[in-house]
Amino acid sequence: MHEKVLVIEDAPDTLTSLLDLLESEGFQTLGAKNGLIGLQLAKEQMPDLIVSDITMPEMNGYAVLDALRQDPKTAEIPFIFMTGEMTNTDRRRGLELGADDYLTKPVMPNKLMGAIALQLKNRDRKFKSSNY
Repeated sequence: MHEKVLVIEDAPDTLTSLLDLLESEGFQTLGAKNGLIGLQLAKEQMPDLIVSDITMPEMNGYAVLDALRQDPKTAEIPFIFMTGEMTNTDRRRGLELGADDYLTKPVMPNKLMGAIALQLKNRDRKFKSSNY
């Protein structure tokens, strides 16, 4: 089974590059050009992991994460922020909302893939421990 990753990113070239990278690594991918579409896709498709920008039209990444964490169906989906915003305040806000990781753009492909692998491993560990 291939994990499904949702990428929420308003820059078309960045979105395409990320989807291409993930597909080349064997992931099923979903792409959203803004937070509102991303939130809708997350609720409909139940991805295994979400990578999201923060500053986007319609709904920013913080609002997407907050909405996902409020819904019991989507609350446990691993969520990685990938953004150009990297002040300590930005990072703290993301972590307080429940982000699992926070990467600064530009992100090297191996660093992104490592972060994704870690979050999927952590998710699997949580799932196994909750079944005992």
